[in-house]
Amino acid sequence: MLEWLNLHIAYWHWLVLGLLLVTAEIFVSGFILFWFGLAALAIGVLLMLVGIPITAQLLLWAGLSVALVLLWLKFIKPNWKDRTTSGMAMEALTGQVGSVIESNIGRPRGRLRFPAPILGEDEWQFMSTSEIAIGERVKVLNISGNTLVVSPL
Repeated sequence: MLEWLNLHIAYWHWLVLGLLLVTAEIFVSGFILFWFGLAALAIGVLLMLVGIPITAQLLLWAGLSVALVLLWLKFIKPNWKDRTTSGMAMEALTGQVGSVIESNIGRPRGRLRFPAPILGEDEWQFMSTSEIAIGERVKVLNISGNTLVVSPL
């Protein structure tokens, strides 16, 4: 079996495997297959430069894959900030109280500021059914797109 693999596995097989694994990451959560695919791509590039027996190829791929996953989990992922706030905006903003810094009098929208940044921003655009003057405090009731729906306190 190993002799057959030695004769028939070429560098492009590893490149194809790597691309398939990296592409499969789109359909699987966890960001793990990506590292196995990246290791397969590295083995494919290495095989283009030097000939390596299939046993060494498999060991290198497994070792490099595990090393990349551990590197990801230990050093990169903890410092990786998820800047997407999808699914969190409603809970984080509803009920918050801010001060109006641009009135919506005569306009459909105004601008408010929170005492501390919420979801990375301390100033947000708002709309309300009532006209609200500068300096008034408002409470967030809902979110419509990127605009807060507020009511005066």
